[in-house]
Amino acid sequence: MTLLICPSCGDRYPASERFCASCRVPLVFAAEDSGDVPVSERHQRARKVKPQLAEGDLVKVAGARHQAEAEFIQGLLLEEGVPSILRRTAGFDVPDFLAAGPRDVLVPQSGVATAREVLMQAELITSSEPAPTVAPLRLLAGLLIALAIGALIAWLVLSVQS
Repeated sequence: MTLLICPSCGDRYPASERFCASCRVPLVFAAEDSGDVPVSERHQRARKVKPQLAEGDLVKVAGARHQAEAEFIQGLLLEEGVPSILRRTAGFDVPDFLAAGPRDVLVPQSGVATAREVLMQAELITSSEPAPTVAPLRLLAGLLIALAIGALIAWLVLSVQS
């Protein structure tokens, strides 16, 4: 039978559990022959993640100019317990830009407020609210109205001259 243990307090749990009930730390597989659990980079990262900040749909909280900057932001968020993933910014799927293109930093919905607070303290974003965006249909309607007004003015000018 596979047992899971808490790397922080050492409590044992059945395989159906994922987090320690007392520490809220992700559980790891128990070593077969000894009590020592080898700690990999993945385990160290998983220990830092706060489970309450890992729930919900992914939301973009920041943009980075390149991979290194995105990983820096990801590290800042991880230190505060916020899990995050990186995604290439839309429109930069050209093979020449795969390594150097801009990245979006995404976090779960439950960690958005914490992530924005961390990024504001690091002065990587300027406001806690996302920038307002104009709906595409509203923008199209505005452009069509402006075009209609321009055509009306041109028609009036031409009709007055004739």
